[in-house]
Amino acid sequence: MFHISTSSRLPWAAPLLSLALLAACARSEPAPEPVRAVKVITVGASAMQSGSEFSGEVRPRIESRLGFRVGGKITHRQAEVGQRVTAGTVLAQLDPQDYRLAADAARAQVAAAATNRELAAADFKRFDALREQNFISGAELERRQATLKAAQAQLEQVQAQLASQGNQARYTSLVAEVSGVVTAVEAEPGQVVTAGTPVVRIAQDGARDVVFSVPEDKVMAIRAGTAVAVRLWAGQGEVAGRVREVAASADPATRTYSVKASLDAAAQPPLGATVTVLPQALRHDAVQAIKVPTSALRQEGQGTAVWVLDPATMTVRSQAVQVATADGNDAVISSGLTPGMQVVAAGVHVLAPGQKVTVWRDKGAVPLAAVATTR
Repeated sequence: MFHISTSSRLPWAAPLLSLALLAACARSEPAPEPVRAVKVITVGASAMQSGSEFSGEVRPRIESRLGFRVGGKITHRQAEVGQRVTAGTVLAQLDPQDYRLAADAARAQVAAAATNRELAAADFKRFDALREQNFISGAELERRQATLKAAQAQLEQVQAQLASQGNQARYTSLVAEVSGVVTAVEAEPGQVVTAGTPVVRIAQDGARDVVFSVPEDKVMAIRAGTAVAVRLWAGQGEVAGRVREVAASADPATRTYSVKASLDAAAQPPLGATVTVLPQALRHDAVQAIKVPTSALRQEGQGTAVWVLDPATMTVRSQAVQVATADGNDAVISSGLTPGMQVVAAGVHVLAPGQKVTVWRDKGAVPLAAVATTR
């Protein structure tokens, strides 16, 4: 075994130590920032295609809550929810026994009054003959005449009472006066009801309305007679209608205003159907606005911003914008952009100010210059 002397090791150790110190002091160069491909659109003024939409319900123009004109105990109820009825259909019946007895008593009173009237008439006829022979005084004949008139009035009174009792006996049957559909039943057999208590609700055949609620900030634009478009959720196409009535005060619970719109006479959507109502007064089809996809927006501080491309340097810069409203899947910009600007539409969260980018194009996409020209 042999040993290397200290003098022989120093010439090799010094250069190695110097290289290690230089490597430690040298800083590594940062990796260059990647050039990202971004999707760019050229903004321009275009017509808005949206408007305010409201959820509504189809209701009959006239819906009647029918009840008995007399009180009593319900014995039968023939009407069922959803049943179509015609004028004259019996909907429900009360126990008529008491009213029949009252009618019988009224007939007996009529018979008694008729007998009294006949007796008074015969008596007056006899005394009239005696007066012609001067056997009685004129005052006595006048008393007989007054008795006859009283008997006649009594007969007419009980006859009227009999007619009233007969009507009440007929009122124990609840009859539909118009054709329509039973929409609700509010009383059951065995229940004792008073006169006028709702028993059956009927939606009359004929015109139908759409009822929807409008907030306070939009109700001033809706007036009676303005057009609305009604779109059925269960079908395709739209039905034309016109505003017929606007509530004078807001609902105390929802603070919205109820609006009724009459539908075209040819349209007969199902009662209770849910529809979407688009008032023409709240549409913005003729308004020109700058729109960008919602994917182009990002939060910057307390506001909203987009990335704007500088074609000369192919870098992006942040541009603050003010969003006014939404138009479908696009955001309507009220300030911050001018027509002709190129805005990054996708990948906005991976960019930085001054970053170089390239414009991504699909093979089948229209060139950017052509897009700018069409706008």
